[in-house]
Formats: sequence, C-alpha cells, structure tokens
Amino acid sequence: MARAAARRTATKKAPAAEIRGNWPRPEEPERYKASKEELLEYYRQMLLVRRFEEKAGQLYGMGLIGGFCHLYIGQEAVVVGVQAALSKTDSVITGYRDHGHMLVAGISPDAVMAELTGRAAGISGGKGGSMHMFSVEHGFYGGHGIVAAQVPLGTGLGFAHKYKEDGGLAVTYFGDGAANQGQVYESFNMAELWKLPVIFVIENNQYAMGTSVNRSSSEDQLFRRGESFRVPGLQVDGMDVLAVRGAAARAVEWVRGGNGPILLEMKTYRYRGHSMSDPAKYRSREEVAAMREKSDPIEALKKELLEAGHIDEAGLKEMDKTIRAVVTGAADFAEETPEPPLEALHTDILLGRY
Repeated sequence: MARAAARRTATKKAPAAEIRGNWPRPEEPERYKASKEELLEYYRQMLLVRRFEEKAGQLYGMGLIGGFCHLYIGQEAVVVGVQAALSKTDSVITGYRDHGHMLVAGISPDAVMAELTGRAAGISGGKGGSMHMFSVEHGFYGGHGIVAAQVPLGTGLGFAHKYKEDGGLAVTYFGDGAANQGQVYESFNMAELWKLPVIFVIENNQYAMGTSVNRSSSEDQLFRRGESFRVPGLQVDGMDVLAVRGAAARAVEWVRGGNGPILLEMKTYRYRGHSMSDPAKYRSREEVAAMREKSDPIEALKKELLEAGHIDEAGLKEMDKTIRAVVTGAADFAEETPEPPLEALHTDILLGRY
C-alpha cells in the first residue's frame, strides 16, 4: 500500500508553472512603433521579395532555372521584420527557401537572379543555385539544402561571435519541419550551456513539405521546444511585419545582454507549394485564398500606410512599377550574362587527404 502510494506520488504531474521552470525570461514583446520612413521601407522590401519570387517562378516555368526552387511568397514579413533589428556585425544563416533572405541582406536582385539561373555573375558564381547562395561580405552564411543542417552551423556562428568578442549575434532560420530534427536540440543545449548569442527563428509556415505541423509534431506550439534546455521562446504573428520587428528587437536585446539564446516561432504561411514541383494538393484552394484575403502581410501594411496618410494609391502604384522594373531588369541580366567557364568546375573546391 505504501509503495503504491509512493508510485502514485512519483508519477503525479507537476504544475505547468513548475514544468516551465523559474529561470529568467524576456518580457513579452510589443508591436513595433515604426516611423513613416520605416513603414515605407518595410513595404518596399516585402514587395521586392514578392515580385522577385513571382518572376523566379516564371523563369522556372520557362526552364531558365534548374533543380529545386522554393519560393518565399507569403512569408515576407518574417525576414523583413527580423533583419530590420540587426546590425552589420551580425550573421544570418537559413535553409533552402533563401531568396528573400538574400535580398533583404542587401544583395542585389541581379546577383541573386543570376545565381538562380546558374550564371557566372551570380552571388556564388553560378555554382550554388537556388538552395546554396552565400555571401560573407553581407554576413549571409548560406542557404542549406539539408533539412536543419544550418542550425548547428548557426550555433557555431554564435560561438564565433562570442569567441571574437565582436558584439555580433547569429540569426538561425529554420522551418517547422526542421524543428523535428535531432541536431536542433543538440544546438539548443550547446547554445544555452555556453550562453551563445543566437536567435533561433522557426518560420512555421504550417506545412513541412506536404504534412501539416499538427500531424507531424506532438508539440505543435513550437516556441516551447527549447524549454527543456532553458531556452526561452516567444510566439509571434509572422504575417505582421511590425509584430515581427517588435519581437526581433526584444530578442536582440535579450541576446546582446549576455542571456544566451532565444527562440522565436513565427506563425506564417506560404502561398505556393513546398517547391515548384509541389502541386500542394494537401490543402484546399479555399484555405490559401482565405489566408491571402485575411492575413497577407503586404496588403495589411498597405492598408496601414494609406490610413495613416503616409502615401496614396498613386504612390503605391509607382513604387510597384519601380520594383517590377528592377525585377524585370534582374531577369534580363540573368538571361544575358554568361554561364561559368568549364574550368570553373575545378575552382572553389576543398581537397583533403584521408
């Protein structure tokens, strides 16, 4: 009887507050109060990413882009809001849905489009393509084709910043599907153990390839995933660029304060399939249409700009026209510039002995 009572006591669930622990946590973020100039710039950047990705989809259909191609349409508010809170000393790394991250990092549309089409003028010399772009000059340490491979690498970037004492931090983007990979949790453990300056950003676009997050994750509130490692998490409306900007500011403050890593779950949504070869039959057209109508990040910010009197419809149309011209120019540049010479096959290769 006594042993049975002891077993019942031992297996009794602890209160939620006790499970969450009492270690320090950041305050809940506030929606960022942006100036007129900031709002217009966020809108411009999101529109650039949207129009660029639309053009990339067209070029893929024409056969000018080979291999895999993963579009970022619908998720623009995440990268624009996060990157706006960073400094030049910081590092960024992400997965294979990386075109938007490159553009917002300040890399020219010409160089990104040329890379997509495998041209020598591409940011990686035409060798990286859609999934493996890279530019140390811009603090961008690559898109990575292996699911979650960038998470330990991003943790290593955080270690480098701490080791060099350069004041920088590493932003490591990954998706809801990647959140179920084992190396993610090894990275959480090491980052917290060593108090590394890393912001882990889960871009939860609701579908890991063709499987919804609710079907693939026993804990689908992904901002809680770091709790067993004492990595605090925040859940953010990833379709609202100002909510993202506010959360990013809170995360940057936390990490730069020497508190170690933090996890941001961005609740976002992709309008297109997982890649260009995905017909996305696992969800209805009505679902996608509803997200576009109610939650589109660009349309939402457009409405705020108009209501605040920061710009009128004519100004918005002119901005769109300018951005379309930039993107069309990038596509023309990519088609006209040459492919890498044959001898480039033997460059940029690390050889070793085993």
